[in-house]
Amino acid sequence: MEFVDLKIQYQKYKEDIDARIQAVLDHAHFIMGPEVAELEQILANYVGVKHCLTVASGTDSLEIALRALNIGPGDEVITVPFTWISTAEVIGLVGARPIFVDIEPETYNIDIGLIEKAITSRTRAIIPVSLFGQMPDYIKINALCASRGITVIEDAAQSFGATQRAVRTPGSRVGAQATEKVFHRSGSMTTIASTSFFPAKPFGCYGDGGALFTDDDILAETMRAIRSHGGSKRHHHTLLGMNGRFDTLQAAVLLAKFRHFDEEVRERARIGARYTDALRGTCGVPEVLSINTHVYAQYTIRIPDRDAAASHLKALGIPTAVYYPKCLHEQPVFASLQHRLGDYPEAVRASRQVLSLPMHPFLSEKDQDSVINGVFCAVANSPVTT
Repeated sequence: MEFVDLKIQYQKYKEDIDARIQAVLDHAHFIMGPEVAELEQILANYVGVKHCLTVASGTDSLEIALRALNIGPGDEVITVPFTWISTAEVIGLVGARPIFVDIEPETYNIDIGLIEKAITSRTRAIIPVSLFGQMPDYIKINALCASRGITVIEDAAQSFGATQRAVRTPGSRVGAQATEKVFHRSGSMTTIASTSFFPAKPFGCYGDGGALFTDDDILAETMRAIRSHGGSKRHHHTLLGMNGRFDTLQAAVLLAKFRHFDEEVRERARIGARYTDALRGTCGVPEVLSINTHVYAQYTIRIPDRDAAASHLKALGIPTAVYYPKCLHEQPVFASLQHRLGDYPEAVRASRQVLSLPMHPFLSEKDQDSVINGVFCAVANSPVTT
């Protein structure tokens, strides 16, 4: 059994993927080739924004966003301590200070009720993470930050394809006075959004890759320049940039996969709901906000004796993973922030209890039943947690 089965996905889409890759080999435009522009237009239309910029990695996308906002030394950026290190790493790389806010235990996303307390005169931006496959309530986050001049950047590395039901006046920013009910995709609800195309993501290529989404023309132009060594045209560099360009072969892979993506999202939702229906009451299961859909980048449960459960499942031939065993404020690289024991208790509790189960659109019911039965056995002697 595979934790994420990329091999079966390739076999199903092999003809399309091979043809797209061969086309790149034939025209030999390997850097920023025509497939890159084609993909950017398709993804901008899909997400529902004016601009999509593909980049070399999800990490690069976050750094480019911060650089485009001129965030640097003396500035603070709010984020969560329960996420992959890239989210806070890029804040430090541009010279700013990461300020952590604890998470909600039910969704693993930022606790919106704690954000205001973390805001200071130095706060320039907030990077909420749409962890495991669903968004936090961006209506509330946008309203809170707009009145304070704070830019919201969605880290959508795990939630591409997810939606949130919002209400707004046509033509207004999300979170304004509501007169219309609409669904917004992850990547469209904030000033800038970032995602990752790492192979195991819901929409993944065959290497590193990422993208940025925005409706802001000026930010889009600035981010394009930063992506290519700070220049909007060859041999003319107006900014200190980076080599953040996306690989044409990887764009070709994503173009081949995109026509199947909606069906994969539907299958993820079905498989995730089936896990939840079977496991609720046996262990902690992911809760989905009533306004959200969830793409289950990971299907993550909570078990008090997580390590023992993982060992039991491994003995049954069932792979698992832990996202994430240590919070960011516990990482040595952030020791200078001088966090204390007891800070961010929900994040710490989650890091000690979470366990991710096999999850991908091709997971058979037979294999899923094996996982479910394995979890039943693994937690038989453990107290239920929520």
